[in-house]
Amino acid sequence: MSVSELESELSADERAGLELIRETGGIHQSDFWKELDVSSRKGSRIAEALQESGLIQRENTVYDGHNTYYLEPAPRDLDFALLMAGDMLSPFIGEEEIDPQSDAFSQWLMNLAYEEY
Repeated sequence: MSVSELESELSADERAGLELIRETGGIHQSDFWKELDVSSRKGSRIAEALQESGLIQRENTVYDGHNTYYLEPAPRDLDFALLMAGDMLSPFIGEEEIDPQSDAFSQWLMNLAYEEY
């Protein structure tokens, strides 16, 4: 099942929890349920459901002297095809600035256009 299919099956609370974890990049479970304004028990259930679906990672940790979990977004499989046009990598990838009027960019767009049809 794809990530989008998994996400479509989440409850409203689970979607809110996943969004919070993704926005923060990681959060302690003891703060997670407070931010969601739910009980610690409900927060634990949400975190467990997200972990079981493979959307987050949950790691034992100690925070403020208490045992808790650290919740992080699960690494996703990236579709690098979105960066490609034929066998050319998008000229906007990297540290150098690219001139949109450049031949390299024009060629990349042409490859992308021809690949679509």
